[in-house]
Amino acid sequence: MLDFSKNYFELFGLPVGYIIDKVQLAERYRELQRVVHPDRFANASEQEKRLSMQGSIRINEAYHTLKDPIERARYMLSLNGIEMEARQETTRDSAFLMEQLELREELEASRAKPEPYAAIADLRTNINRRISSMVGQMAVQFETPTPEQLEAAREILRKMQFLQKLRQDAESLEAELDEAL
Repeated sequence: MLDFSKNYFELFGLPVGYIIDKVQLAERYRELQRVVHPDRFANASEQEKRLSMQGSIRINEAYHTLKDPIERARYMLSLNGIEMEARQETTRDSAFLMEQLELREELEASRAKPEPYAAIADLRTNINRRISSMVGQMAVQFETPTPEQLEAAREILRKMQFLQKLRQDAESLEAELDEAL
């Protein structure tokens, strides 16, 4: 069955690195799920059913972690001995924090604009562009990770988490506007 001692990259047969081949990841995910899917073990022993279920859960967890750039960064930091709780740490970059305040104000102001959906879409485009830029910065930090680069990766991750939360808030505002119609 599955070797539960392998890290997520090893499980999927991928080299450990921040930039991954998403097509290969998806193909490998489907292959692994075919092997361990609980439906294949309907007539198996209880132990085999349990192992199949555990394997399927582990594969799903690994896939979703590797697929998401923020979760992948958090996981890679953990492989290097740095544990980061989701949204528990804040950045110390005061300029970035000021930008975040401005972006939050922009999001709130979009409510009152004549075309709130367009304003929110523009903001989300800006956020996505910034996250994409940070993905590139993150990749550099993990190329040959030194303690300094890992700390830089940690700081980039903090910023990515802020932006992700803002993006979620923008999506929530859109849903709120939809309900008000």
